[in-house]
Amino acid sequence: MKEWNIAVIPGDGIGKEVVPEALRVLDTAADIHGNIKFNYTDFPWGSDYYVEHGMMMPEDGIEQLKEFDAIFLGAVGDPSLVPDHISLWGLLLKIRREFEQSINVRPAKYFEGLKSPLVNPNNFNFVVVRENSEGEYSEVGGLIHKGEDQIAIQNSIFTRKGTENVMHYAFELAKTRKGHVTSATKSNGIIHTMPFWDEVFSDIKDEYENIETKKWHIDALAALFVTRPFDFDVIVGSNLFGDILTDIGGAIMGSIGIAPSANINVPGKYPSMFEPVHGSAPDIVGKNIANPVGQIWTAKLMLDHFGEKELGDTVLSAIEDATRTGYKTPDIGGNYSTTEVTDEICKQLISKKTVDLS
Repeated sequence: MKEWNIAVIPGDGIGKEVVPEALRVLDTAADIHGNIKFNYTDFPWGSDYYVEHGMMMPEDGIEQLKEFDAIFLGAVGDPSLVPDHISLWGLLLKIRREFEQSINVRPAKYFEGLKSPLVNPNNFNFVVVRENSEGEYSEVGGLIHKGEDQIAIQNSIFTRKGTENVMHYAFELAKTRKGHVTSATKSNGIIHTMPFWDEVFSDIKDEYENIETKKWHIDALAALFVTRPFDFDVIVGSNLFGDILTDIGGAIMGSIGIAPSANINVPGKYPSMFEPVHGSAPDIVGKNIANPVGQIWTAKLMLDHFGEKELGDTVLSAIEDATRTGYKTPDIGGNYSTTEVTDEICKQLISKKTVDLS
């Protein structure tokens, strides 16, 4: 039996509510498979931990996480307790950077049972592969002067290694899908980094003769995500562009609350981390109405990462079966609680037990 050791960080707000629900689904999936097991170790890090200890995680927190196969994160942030820049840089971004999780993967698809705001969603199904470690979100820059002469400087950092890394990942992913990669650029307006991005994309695409490619400027691409999302397969973008595009992806699905993501350490030297896109939603904490779908779909991405793609697809199918039959939380037009939605997803999953997943 294959065993996977998972570090579980529920974090803040509804993370503490949806993470246990997703673990229930993972355990149900393991029972269906019959030859895998998940071992969970909980870490109570987050804003409450900060209030008590003055830090989001212990000084040796990264060392504690190193030996796990993956990190399963709920949500980070509670502005009533900790300023956002402290909570994010002290936990989420610290883990991403220390563990060299240079790739962020966020899928979006027409989701059965959800009403997309698009008139004609046409079963869109794409994945945004976002550079996750540098680009526009670098830490290089600063403030100088005061008053009306004050200047803010933020430097974008694009390395050839990092850019090639994210593009190779996107092309390899496209080989398992529809065989098309779109590059998000803005080389008609950003004079240095984006022409460099285009140059690297041109070099990489020559290594993949069977993959079709297209490049779009980010403003036009954002519009096409709304008007023709079904034209896309894999989109590769910088840290900022990928961030923006994936929020649009969540919106056209009908709710950002169901969107998952994966932060990948490509060489496998360190654990990868899996988290839903939604925030901690402090306004609904304790009401048992938080949408568990984003966290459960995130668990599906973790299964994919472990090489259990068929099992992951079965989990996603069970989620859609539940939403299609009306099991939805209030944020997406339903009347069911967090636990009731999860109960139904587990029920749907068990009904698929006859599928050969060995």
